[in-house]
Amino acid sequence: MIRIPFSYLFLLLVVAMTPVDDADAGELLLFIGAFASGDDGAIHAYKLTVETGQLELVHRTADDVDHPFFLALSSDRKFLYSIHAKKFGNGDREFVSAYEVVGSSGELKFLNRQPALGSSACYLDVDATGKTVVVANYLTGNVASFPVQDNGALGKAVSMIQHVGSSVNSERQKGPHAHSIVVSPGNRYVYAADLGLDQILGYQLDPKTGKLSPNRQAFVRTVPGGGPRHMTFHPNGKVLYVINEILNSISVFDHDPRTGVLIERETVPTLPEDFDETSHTADLKVTPDGRFLYGTNRGHDSLAAYRVGDEGQLSLIEIVPSLGKGPQNLAITPGGELLICANMAGEGNVAVFRIDGKTGELTSVGEVTSMSSPSCIMIWK
Repeated sequence: MIRIPFSYLFLLLVVAMTPVDDADAGELLLFIGAFASGDDGAIHAYKLTVETGQLELVHRTADDVDHPFFLALSSDRKFLYSIHAKKFGNGDREFVSAYEVVGSSGELKFLNRQPALGSSACYLDVDATGKTVVVANYLTGNVASFPVQDNGALGKAVSMIQHVGSSVNSERQKGPHAHSIVVSPGNRYVYAADLGLDQILGYQLDPKTGKLSPNRQAFVRTVPGGGPRHMTFHPNGKVLYVINEILNSISVFDHDPRTGVLIERETVPTLPEDFDETSHTADLKVTPDGRFLYGTNRGHDSLAAYRVGDEGQLSLIEIVPSLGKGPQNLAITPGGELLICANMAGEGNVAVFRIDGKTGELTSVGEVTSMSSPSCIMIWK
């Protein structure tokens, strides 16, 4: 008979009785903005069970949170930033708001807000140090940067850069429309996609002050009439993907992390060849392992899935229904298991898909979660 020391048995008992952390149990916390005012608006916090794909509402931050179109989290996950607008498209009443994330409950503590310095503020990003927040203003076609204080609050803007020009689409591109702004993985450069100019504008970031200045390559042209909207980097930092809203395509750019120079490689369609109705793309995301990329089609109401080649090139895997209308925004879980889609139009819902790790194919999992005008998803942890 094998004798087991009492001390070892006691240790096993302690381990068995120790509560399991939510992250270890396969649960994540998500923040989702509802692009509306009053009772329909607010920033919602959901618990996501990775195994089942089910979402459960755990908190709702509604006080003075109107039209939170886009959200951004600091790299340490202590602070969340949001667009705040009493009336979207009214520049003198649009702000960037700062919140402290209170524990893992989904509660947000309001810190302060600063004027967005433009109209139709539509995109935010936070640099790797957590000391700079950048914003893109669509209607006025300009970008701005804000220093972040030690407590997460925003200082007054230190940069405001106005884009100038137009492009070939006389209805959509009469003037500049900055539609997104992202910080490079190396935290040296900031890029702004301007739908009105068909350009990706490049800026150098001073991480100490938060100031932006034009890069030596001040801009790179995109597909004429394409209307670049959102951007995302490959995890290796050497490839930038840009989704073109007007012409429904994704462009691939080589990115030099040292110089910030972008060189276009290819552009691929997001819609089936036989689709001839109206549709406009919105968002795109790459899996954490860099093997798959997904983009949204609003109108066709679908998700286009691509395999990423060794050099960052894209090959279509499939195009599947988004399970709602107007797929606006995507998020992918840190482990790459699930893709979450915010269907903003119509009645509105959030749909969850399981990603096949071998093929990249998507399969619906769980029930869609009804939500009014979901516009942006941020995964806390």
